[in-house]
Amino acid sequence: MKKEMLINVSQPEECRIAIVEDGILEEFYLERTSQDNYVGNIYKGVVVNLEPSIQAAFVDFGVGKNGFLHISDVEPQYFRQGGYDPAEQLDDDFGGSYGGASAADFSDDDEEEPSNSADDDDDDDEPQEDGEGDDEAPAKAPAARGRGGRRPQRRQRPGMRPRVKPPIQEIFKRGDEVLVQVIKEGIGSKGPTLSTYISIPGRYLVLMPALGRVGVSRKIEDDQVRRRLRSTLLELSPPKGLGFIVRTAGQERNKKELSRDMAYLLRLWKVIVRRLKNTTGPCDIYEESDMIIRTIRDIFSSDVDSIYVDSESAYERAKEFLQLVMPRHVNRLKKYESRDPLFHKYRLDEEIARINQREVPLRRGGSIVIDQTEALVAIDVNSGNFRYDGTAEEAAYQLNMMAAKEIARQLRLRDLGGVVVNDFIDMRREKHRRNVERALRDSVKRDRARTKILKTSPFGLIEMTRQRIRPSLKRSVFKDCPCCKGRGVVKSAESMAIEVVRMLLAAAHHDGASHVTIRVNDEVATYLNNKKRRELAQIEEDTNIVVQIYGSESYYPEHLEVECLDSDGRRLHFDDRPAGGSGR
Repeated sequence: MKKEMLINVSQPEECRIAIVEDGILEEFYLERTSQDNYVGNIYKGVVVNLEPSIQAAFVDFGVGKNGFLHISDVEPQYFRQGGYDPAEQLDDDFGGSYGGASAADFSDDDEEEPSNSADDDDDDDEPQEDGEGDDEAPAKAPAARGRGGRRPQRRQRPGMRPRVKPPIQEIFKRGDEVLVQVIKEGIGSKGPTLSTYISIPGRYLVLMPALGRVGVSRKIEDDQVRRRLRSTLLELSPPKGLGFIVRTAGQERNKKELSRDMAYLLRLWKVIVRRLKNTTGPCDIYEESDMIIRTIRDIFSSDVDSIYVDSESAYERAKEFLQLVMPRHVNRLKKYESRDPLFHKYRLDEEIARINQREVPLRRGGSIVIDQTEALVAIDVNSGNFRYDGTAEEAAYQLNMMAAKEIARQLRLRDLGGVVVNDFIDMRREKHRRNVERALRDSVKRDRARTKILKTSPFGLIEMTRQRIRPSLKRSVFKDCPCCKGRGVVKSAESMAIEVVRMLLAAAHHDGASHVTIRVNDEVATYLNNKKRRELAQIEEDTNIVVQIYGSESYYPEHLEVECLDSDGRRLHFDDRPAGGSGR
């Protein structure tokens, strides 16, 4: 299988990155300079408001829109009476040693400005709630099982989230400074979501100060590999109080490579500590790298055959980063020199244009229909022109298996998050239902966003959740239609004509009304003049007013403007329109 990464920066306002496997678009990322991107950034914020009813704090972190900090995202060190000084704790974090050298050995002479950092903590590298598994447990020998084969209850470790937390109004007060990281972009009127659990990914490791122990990504499933990686991390003697997690990209790395990545993260953390001490909130402490560096850091692996970049400056940045963290793979980075646009050569522009279409055709017939709402994403599987030489049950099974793979792909491409409800074609056999569930689970394994899939419901629905980090691709590219205000539909000419007559009757009975002018869309005006002519004439005769109707193609389909004048030509105030219509 040929796997390529294509980086298109030919337009200064936009960066596009595509992951192509055997000519098929599997992942797509887009970032524009006009859009705010705070995910992964670290700030010293100031608490400006507390909401005990929802156990959340609103934090001013210096970007103009307050962030949302829920009690579940507050690390236990803030629970101490008298407050919590992050800078004081960070000093303690460097009290240990690393590889025989103390933190002081990372002197200012070899400090460098951070150039890469967290994207979204690799999703699988977050600390778990106590009792949710042992994916990131300390690197110790397996605990002996107690009677009945059960593991003894684990002690509460530093950095682990306690079962019972004090109310947020007892943790913070207005004006408190707090070190936060943006973990999710704000959508619509909502501000970004914040967390005090700081995480900074390197190429192979993730630094998590609040974790206080070493661990391995849950996506690395081989027990022998997990034990080896934990042992290697302990041999590197990370500073006391700082946690490190091995990312999936680090599972084949040796001790030297992991050590180099740890040293880089420690230098980066020291820069953050220094800035934290010398600044007053609200202010930024650390900013994430651009999308090119993030994508290479988080996605590039040995199975990527080549990286093509069509911009000289972007090529140089990517080359510098690869030389720093992956010098063996620099030769896979290539400057795209052809005059033919990069994405056009790979025939991606048409496929990208189809990403936001509502209906997605399947290769052997049938389709899936994707509808995104404020509350959830609904996906419906349709048989359409699908043909299969077998029973109806077998046909439904084959179509659902294809749809499961395409659904996972579309969720990645469109970056859809939140609750997703999949309505597959009904199947009677339990084995078929389980196989479709398994196919969907297998297909989302490559997704970097965290997903959770439930079993098929009695109604044949498969419900799932997908981690939402940023607004979907659709929200990033499109804006609400000014005609329908994002509803996706407008009133018919008949409906608008009925509404016009209703408004006309109200205006005609206004005291002193003598002349009423109505301006509507051209199609509505035609309907009124042809099918409502007698009704309009009757209104004029009964109320002794003059009615004039003007139509224009430039008006929105729902445009309705009513002007009411008295016998002296003075405008009468008439504001009796129902909500939802378009004004002048």
